[in-house]
Amino acid sequence: MASLKALKIRINSVKSTQKITKAKKMVAAAKLRRAQEAAEAARPYAERLAGVMGSIASKVSGDSAPKLLSGTGSDQRHLIVVINTDKGLCGGLNSNIVKEVKSQAKALLAAGKQVQFYLVGKKGLAPIKRDYGQQIEKHFDTSAVRNLGFEQAEAITDDLLAMFDGGKFDVIHLVYPVFKSALAQDPTMVQLIPVPSPQVEASSVAGASVEYEPSEEEILEDLAPRYVKTQIFGSLLEREASEQGASMTAMDNATRNAGDMINKLTIEYNRQRQAAITTELVEIISGAEAL
Repeated sequence: MASLKALKIRINSVKSTQKITKAKKMVAAAKLRRAQEAAEAARPYAERLAGVMGSIASKVSGDSAPKLLSGTGSDQRHLIVVINTDKGLCGGLNSNIVKEVKSQAKALLAAGKQVQFYLVGKKGLAPIKRDYGQQIEKHFDTSAVRNLGFEQAEAITDDLLAMFDGGKFDVIHLVYPVFKSALAQDPTMVQLIPVPSPQVEASSVAGASVEYEPSEEEILEDLAPRYVKTQIFGSLLEREASEQGASMTAMDNATRNAGDMINKLTIEYNRQRQAAITTELVEIISGAEAL
């Protein structure tokens, strides 16, 4: 059984930890609003761009389509781009992303495909390196970037397009967390390259009479890289919102758990203190009666 002094030290230690978790929760809550607004503001543009690409792609034959849409003609070599955070203390966010990545990688390897990884963020590096250390193509470090923006998305996209144009990979996938709420951030895997043909309603295609200048092929040649860049940028914004939401929830749980522990330790401290006082009183009374 711990002594009164040890219990007092432990109570003070838990109280100090509780102050830290409470402060981090407030910081995450303050950052969450801005990150959530940025992520939600980017979604309509990406959806509209996909719709425009789908409309134009429906008018282009497969032979004349850009390479980013038509692909290499093979699906043997796969690259998985993994978007993780750089900081911890955000619950199971990163472990859920890594779990999804490993599940998809195992499925591809079981199908006889070659799999490589392009990692963004620090927290996914160590767990993926343990199982697939020789298959990590590159780690894009974002730890020194205070606010992720379009500049980082552009750099990542340039890397991926250079690899694809160089013939290193046939298919590139993107795994990132999708922010739904402070309690839910779902890891999602989408095909990035070749750009999947967006679904377009038949009525809208049939009813549209549009002439494009320049040609549809030239427009798609310009839109396809922009679409990839937009997807990467959106995934980075989703990462920021997911990180703050998960961090706020995790720190709220930690603060409440610290409060429960303080209450239990305080009860134990009071019981031992009461027992010690009772023992001292009994000794005093026994000594007085002996005299």
